[in-house]
Amino acid sequence: MRRPLVFDLFHTLLDGADDERDRMIGEMAVEIEVSPLALVAAYHASWRERLVGWGVEETIRVLARRLGHDPADAQVSRAATLRRAFARRTLDTATDATLTVLDRLRAEGHRLALLSNATAESAAAWAGSRLAPRLDVAVFSCEVGLAKPDPEIYRRTAARLGVEPAACVFVGDGADGELAGAEAAGMTALRTTEHKDTDPSWPGPVINRLDDLPALLSRARGGRAAGEPVGSGGH
Repeated sequence: MRRPLVFDLFHTLLDGADDERDRMIGEMAVEIEVSPLALVAAYHASWRERLVGWGVEETIRVLARRLGHDPADAQVSRAATLRRAFARRTLDTATDATLTVLDRLRAEGHRLALLSNATAESAAAWAGSRLAPRLDVAVFSCEVGLAKPDPEIYRRTAARLGVEPAACVFVGDGADGELAGAEAAGMTALRTTEHKDTDPSWPGPVINRLDDLPALLSRARGGRAAGEPVGSGGH
């Protein structure tokens, strides 16, 4: 039986566009009349809070008030429009090569899931992306109120696939301690460095590119341990 595969989203299936995101937050700051640098810092500092509950407009209002400003509804709406447009653009950056790998894995019989620490605008944009129809299950932290590396969110993802966590291979760049979280839940954890070398201290198996994955899984079925690295994590 082909092993179910659980993928992280940002810096795994696509680039996280961190610099562009911060520039966009600066544009939002202009709309709500706060310091761009201060709003970027507030976004970074509130990551864990935003992951598990806040909507887009709520985020803008809460962070603006933390910075001493109470924006008007029209200002919040304009800033939220910028944020949602960025989420759609980012999801649209998934490459044809990545889509081809996902199509191949599904054709080979693997069930595929997404498990993402993501805020509300990314979850809302997901259904319109080219990635969405290629995955059987999508679990977002903002929708379930849990975030990686909490083992429970991995268990819930496996349950939606109809399997135990031990049956799954988790593939991610390592942000938020996600690889250790996957192992704590019972999954095999596989680190990818294609978009970002996020967790270079991770001692487990590594692939350099997502399109290394089908060959790795094929060799594992031939007798090697599942998750054996195809290459080193170096660039």
